[in-house]
Amino acid sequence: MPLLDHFHPPVSERRSWEGFHGLWAAALVEKLNSDILGEEYFADMQVHIGSSVEMDIATLAESRGTREHSAAAATALAPVWAPPATDLIFPIVFPDDIEVQVFATVTGATLVAAIELVSPGNKDRAETRQAFAAKCVSYLTRGIGLIVVDIVTNRLANLHNEVMSLLGRGEPFLLAPSVTTYAVAYRPSRQPSGDQIELWPKPLSLGQPLPVMPLALRNAGVVPVDLDNTYNEARERSRLG
Repeated sequence: MPLLDHFHPPVSERRSWEGFHGLWAAALVEKLNSDILGEEYFADMQVHIGSSVEMDIATLAESRGTREHSAAAATALAPVWAPPATDLIFPIVFPDDIEVQVFATVTGATLVAAIELVSPGNKDRAETRQAFAAKCVSYLTRGIGLIVVDIVTNRLANLHNEVMSLLGRGEPFLLAPSVTTYAVAYRPSRQPSGDQIELWPKPLSLGQPLPVMPLALRNAGVVPVDLDNTYNEARERSRLG
């Protein structure tokens, strides 16, 4: 089944993009765990729309009731230490997370790869684009394999190019300005000649099938991620047919 436009009518009027992206992430997790990853790995999913940072514990406890409740909550959590007051405070944006994570279990659950499904909130202004790109760069500079999938059609910014900008790269590593939907796989690795990141950029087109992308596992090999198969599974589960 071809790629649909989930951000404009008629599809956007039938199903929410949040629900569909959640189903797609679940289909990716199921496919990786059942057919792709070895026994020493497992995939899981993270979906946070809006801020994923919790409210300050003291503020939360006070807002929920009496002093007795606050004291009980503080005791249950841990002794509370308050840092000295500071005037050095600035606002920041925490990016949406619609993410599949792959962990190795040999030495405990260790993150080795991630698949990011881009949301409109990741692209809506400079601050959110920079926050998303910074998260991707953090993964890559730790040697964590990454795939970014962007099917958002109601925001035209290119997050791959934001990632390249943070890494200090220009042509030929950038996608053309006309490319607004795409998937990019990144494979960081350490070679005798030096550290490197390999790229596999794939422009996506509405009405066309999605590609198979290489997902690099940190300090291990590469596994195939069939975006089309999992996308179709999500379409069937959401009855988009």
